[in-house]
Amino acid sequence: MLEADPSLVAIKRYLERSICHVATVEGEIVGTYVTQPLGDGVYELMNIAVAPAHQRKGIGARLLDHAIATACEAGARRLELGTGTFGYQLTFYQRAGFRVVAVERDYFLAHYDEPIYENGIQHKDRLRLALEF
Repeated sequence: MLEADPSLVAIKRYLERSICHVATVEGEIVGTYVTQPLGDGVYELMNIAVAPAHQRKGIGARLLDHAIATACEAGARRLELGTGTFGYQLTFYQRAGFRVVAVERDYFLAHYDEPIYENGIQHKDRLRLALEF
């Protein structure tokens, strides 16, 4: 999970109220996702991550498909998530049908002690995305 969220404190905080699923290959955990029911038919995808050695093999896409299907089966009308404003994550979610619904300015600056960089660019704002069912 630290692949997707570098804050162990944040992960521990949301795990208490969440549901965690894992992907395994030959008995080894290679990926995970965490969802949290927010109420009123809305779920949030809190974390989705694949171990570096197993990335680019379709595991993340299968995890996301499973998260969407599981939320639907649970009666969700909407699945939300937050992500950085650039990078492969945004494309990954948009390919699955998620759309940007809000921008949280300075989110990463206010909520993380250490700066988060991707491809040499610091994450500052967080995008909120949603998929309606």
